[in-house]
Amino acid sequence: MTKPREYRQARWNEPVVMELGVPGRRGAVFPAAEPDVAATVGAAESLIPAAMRRRTPPALPEMTEPDVLRHYLHLSQEVLGMMNISLFGTCTMKYNPRLSEQIALRPQMAELHPYQDPRTLQGILEIVHEFDLILRQLSGMDQFVFQAAGGAHAAYTQTCVTRGYFAARGELGQRNQIVTTIQAHPCNPATAAAAGFEVVTLMLEENGYPSIDALKAALSDRTAAVMLNNPDDMGIYNPQIKEWVRLTKEAGALAFYDHANFNGVMSKIRARDLGFDACMFMLHKTFGGPKGGGGPATGAYGCSAELAPFLPKPIVVKDEATGLYDLDYDREASVGKVREFFGNLNIVMRAYAWARAMGEEGIQQASDISVLANNYMEKRLLAIPGVTKSHPHLNEYRLEMTRYSLEKLKEATGIGVAELSARMTDFGVDAPWLAHEPWLVPEPFTPEAGEMWSKEDIDTWIDVVAEIAREAHENPDHVRAAPHNAAIHAIDGAALDDPARWATTWRAYLRKRAQSDDAQAAPARAAGE
Repeated sequence: MTKPREYRQARWNEPVVMELGVPGRRGAVFPAAEPDVAATVGAAESLIPAAMRRRTPPALPEMTEPDVLRHYLHLSQEVLGMMNISLFGTCTMKYNPRLSEQIALRPQMAELHPYQDPRTLQGILEIVHEFDLILRQLSGMDQFVFQAAGGAHAAYTQTCVTRGYFAARGELGQRNQIVTTIQAHPCNPATAAAAGFEVVTLMLEENGYPSIDALKAALSDRTAAVMLNNPDDMGIYNPQIKEWVRLTKEAGALAFYDHANFNGVMSKIRARDLGFDACMFMLHKTFGGPKGGGGPATGAYGCSAELAPFLPKPIVVKDEATGLYDLDYDREASVGKVREFFGNLNIVMRAYAWARAMGEEGIQQASDISVLANNYMEKRLLAIPGVTKSHPHLNEYRLEMTRYSLEKLKEATGIGVAELSARMTDFGVDAPWLAHEPWLVPEPFTPEAGEMWSKEDIDTWIDVVAEIAREAHENPDHVRAAPHNAAIHAIDGAALDDPARWATTWRAYLRKRAQSDDAQAAPARAAGE
C-alpha cells in the first residue's frame, strides 16, 4: 500500500445562477429589425398564437456570456467528475470516447425529427439496423428495438411483451406470476408488479444463487416468465443456468436475461444459446455511452422470432431488394409503444461507434480485462483488516464485480460504508456503489473496475480504502466528520425528509422564502397594531 496523494477540492461561495443576473445584461445583442422588415412581418410576438404566449416573461437571469461560463466552470470544479477514479459497481462506468461524442452530437443528428419521411432518414436508420445486427451477434436473438429509455424500461418492455404473448394465446388470465430472485436487479420485480403480475422471489442459498429445487417449487402453470441476472451483483455466475431455462420453458413460461452485468461475459456467452427468449443490454453502460444522473439512456431489448411480433413499434426494417430502410408501424400484434418515437438515437449512435471501434477482438479483450481486474482488486481488498466478501466460503473466481462488506470494521470501530463513502471523496476518488435494497450483506460496497481503469488507478482506489480503514482504528472521529476537503461538508440528513425545509425549483424556493419572511414579520406587525 502507498499513502494516497494529497487532494483538496476547489470551493467557491457560488450563488445559484438565478441569483447572478443583473437587469440589462446580455450574452448577445441582436440588431433591431430593419423598418421595412418590421413593417412587413410585424412584432415577433405576434407570430405566436395568443393561446401559447406567456402571461409573464420567463424568470431567467440576465447575464453576459463570460459570467455564465465562469459560473459553470466554478461548479465543475466543485464536483469530482467522471475523469476521476470511479469504480461504481453495477454501473460499468466507462470512459465515453470523444470521437463517439462528436459523432453523436453532430448537427445531422441534432436536426433529425422522428416524423420525417423515412426516405430522408436513411443514414440513421441504417445505423440503427446495423447495430441491431451487432447485438444479434452478441446475443443470438432475432430482433432488437431501442425504444426503452433505460435498463428498467427494457425490463418493463419484457413484461409488456409477456402480456402480449400470453394474451394472444388466451393464457394471460391464468399466467399471472413472474419469478425472479432476491439478487436480480430491483427493476425486474418492480416492472413485473407495474405490469400487473404477481412477483415470486427466490432467495439465495449457500452456493450464492437459488437452488433448482426452489425454482421447481416456484414454477407452475401460473408462471408467465422468469426474469434474472447472471452473474448477479456479487459476481457469482450460476452454472446451472441452462437447467433453469429448460425448466422455465418446460413450465410454459418465458425466460428473460437481464444483461446489466454483461461486461464480464460479453463475447463469452449468448443469451439465445442458453435458451433465453429475450434479453436486454444497457447501451449507456456496457456499450460506452454516458451514464449520468438518470439520462439520457437506452435499454436495448432483443427477443426471439417467436416474440418479435409483439415488440414495440415502429421497427426499423430493410428492403433487401432496394437496399432502403423504413419504419414498420404495420404490426398488428405489437404492444404499441413503451415511450415516444423510436429511442434515444444519440445513445444508439455512441454505442454503435464504440462497438465498431472495439470490434470482436476488442470486446473479447475488454471482457477478459474486466474479470482480471476484478479478481486483482479482490485479492488486495481482502488483505485490508475489516473487509470481507459475500459468500466467503466460495473459492471460485468472481466475474465483473464482487460484493464486499465492512461489517467487521464497523463492529471494531463504528465506521461503516456511509462514513467510508464520505471520507473517500477527500482523496479525489468517487465513493463506491453500496448495494441494491435489501442489503443481503451487512455494510456492503460493490466496486467494479471494468476494462478502462489502469492497474495504477485500481491501486490508488484500494489504497484510499486501506488508508480509511487505518484511520477508522486510529482516529474514527476524523472519518466520521468527513468530508473535510470537499466543496461541501457533511449535511444534516434529517432535513431531506422535511418538504418544508427544501425546494426543488427556484420558484418553490422564492415561495418558501416569502412564507418564511411573512412568518418572521408577523409578530412585528401584530405589535404595531
